[in-house]
Formats: sequence, structure tokens, C-alpha cells
Amino acid sequence: MALLEWVNRRIFTTVHGNNLVYNTCWEDPRLDREALQFGPDDNVLVITSAGCNALDYALAGPNQVNAVDMNPRQNALLDLKMSGIRNLEFEDFFAMFGEGRLPGVKEIYEQKLRADLPAWSADFWDKKIKWFDNRRKTFYYRGTSGTVARLIRTYTDKVIRVRPHLESLLNAQSVEEQKAIYETHLKKKFWSGLMKFTMNRDTTMSMLGVPKAQRRQIETQYRGGLVKFIQDCMESVFVELPMKDNYFWRVYMTGSYSRECCPEYLKPDNFQALKGGLVDRVSTHTDSVQGFLEKYDGKISRYILLDHMDWLSDQFFPLLESEWQAIVDRAAPEARIIWRSGGLRTDFIDEVKINRNGEILKVSPMLSYDEPLAQRLHEKDRVHTYGSFYIAELSA
Repeated sequence: MALLEWVNRRIFTTVHGNNLVYNTCWEDPRLDREALQFGPDDNVLVITSAGCNALDYALAGPNQVNAVDMNPRQNALLDLKMSGIRNLEFEDFFAMFGEGRLPGVKEIYEQKLRADLPAWSADFWDKKIKWFDNRRKTFYYRGTSGTVARLIRTYTDKVIRVRPHLESLLNAQSVEEQKAIYETHLKKKFWSGLMKFTMNRDTTMSMLGVPKAQRRQIETQYRGGLVKFIQDCMESVFVELPMKDNYFWRVYMTGSYSRECCPEYLKPDNFQALKGGLVDRVSTHTDSVQGFLEKYDGKISRYILLDHMDWLSDQFFPLLESEWQAIVDRAAPEARIIWRSGGLRTDFIDEVKINRNGEILKVSPMLSYDEPLAQRLHEKDRVHTYGSFYIAELSA
């Protein structure tokens, strides 16, 4: 078992240390906006991921959005998006990041985008900009999560041959119509033994950005384990929530967004608002949350921690405590914090301790949770792949 754990950690570290993992954000910013109620004086910290949500938050008008990620490739993607907003017209920008394919992108990159990039990001895209100009696969089938999405598309199109039904699902006019399509044409075919086997592999989960600690949470807390959790999440999306504006699933099912179903930064008026100056409120930082906060000269009033505390809660608990120390030290009065978890509970928060004015205290009593709002928003989550969602206010 010790050897297996070592192998699993090595796989996960290799995937995350050498690749662009996320080519699109997999958290619903519509929930985040309602949970955080951004104001003009807010300074925001968000883990970068693919940068879509950092741009979404900028549209809500906070003072500053700090996108922080330990993987420089994730920041390079947001840097490229910001350069595109500043230097491209909307049609080219949408072709690149909406359709995932911009013919002649190498020349456009060299002439209009590269000079506006930080050195590391420019070096990365010098090698990878061709991802946006390929006839066989779009940008959204690149990176490790995109590779899994492309393999699943091959499975749906070539193995079980349900592409027409998937298209009907995306174009359904009601949840009732979606449910009928899913129950009649998709459920039994999609959840074959092969699919269940694939979804139960650590390698698959690593490519999707799910560490072993998070998988263990799901398996111990969810009746039926990991595969049943994934199946139930997908069924909630397909039979309980409208697909017409669910751009998260559309982009992986089709390889692109549509004009009507896409992130906010890809809509014409929002693109112009970002180009008009809002994009300049966003900055990228290749660092840990703790490392960034210890260098930051100011106070953070809004924290978006995604699900990364799941990653630290098992093997790296001292780092989790150090991170919370930095969060508390840099928090503005009445700071709000949101996070997600693959598990149904984040009991590990109850064990986190920090040093406050020379006294060792648990952080949990400092957090006031808005459980009714969190539950209401969680039920509306268009992604619907997390076990739980948390909104907390940190006392001074």
C-alpha cells in the first residue's frame, strides 16, 4: 500500500508539474459573485486555474484581482487571454478562446500578442501557440483535462455512437426534454463497464486534477464511492439543471463554446469592458497562496480557494496551517472566503491552528458560515462535480 501511495503521488506530481492541467475553469463564477458580493474596494485572491473566473470577477468591478497559481502554465494561459483582450478585436479573440481555433494564429501571436507577455509565458507560448491552429482538435482538447475530454468524446462518438443524442441534449428546450433524452438514449450506453473502469483509475483522476486525498474523501463519505459520485453528479447536470447556458459541459462535449453559451469574458460587451480598463485590474502570480500573501503589501477582502485545501489536508497538513496563518494575517476586516470540496464535509478545517497575538488558536471559531446560502447556491451549480460548497466570513 505504501508503494501504491508513492506511485499515485508521483503520477499526480508529474501531471501537475509538467503540464497545463486546466484549459477552462471548472467552478461556476455565477455562484461566487452571489456569495462574495464584490465591491469597488475589494482586493481579491483567486487560484488561477484557467483564468476564466479571474476575468469574470474583474467584470464585477473589484479594486484588484490577484490570480495565484503554483503552476506557471496556468498563469501563462491567463496572461495570453489578457494579451488577447488588449490587442485583438473581438472576432479573433472569440475564434481563439471561444471556438478554440484561430487560423494563422502563429503570425497573429508574433505580431500582436507576444510582446505583451511576461518572459516565462512568452517562452511557453512560443512552443505551444500551435494548439490554437489545428484542424483535428481545438484548444479545449489540449492539456491534461482536455486530453481526458477528447478521449471521452472518442468514446461517445466512435464506440457507443451517441453524438446525435448529445447534440439533442445540448439543444433541449426544457429540463424535461433533457431528462427524456438522457434516460432513453444515453444513461445505459454511457455508463458501460469500460467507462466505470476508466473513471475509477488514479491516472484518470490525476489528469482531471483530482489528487488521491480528494478521491479518498469521496470514497469514504459518499455512498457508492467515486464512480457512483461521478455518475450522480453528471445525472444532476443532465436531468435537473438547464443545459442551455451550461458552458462548462458544452465546451468538453463539443470542443468549443457557442456565442450564446460561453463564459462572461467571451461576450462582446464584456470583452469591451475588459479592454476598456478592467483587465488591468487582474494580475498573475506564480506562487503558493501562502507565498503570495506573505509578500503582499495590503489586505485581501475576498478569497476564492477552489478545492485545493483537499489536496493539502492529507499529506501536507502543516502547509495547510501555514496557509491559513497567512490568510488570517492578510485578511481585511470582515473578509469573505469561499471554497469547494470533493467531499461532503471539510472536517479538517476544525483541526487547523494558527498563532494569533502569541496564542495558538483553532481557526474554525473565527469563521462564520452562511450555510443556507451555500446550500442554495450549491444546488444551482452548473458544474456540479463538487461534494460541498462553503461561504465563510473571517472575524477580525
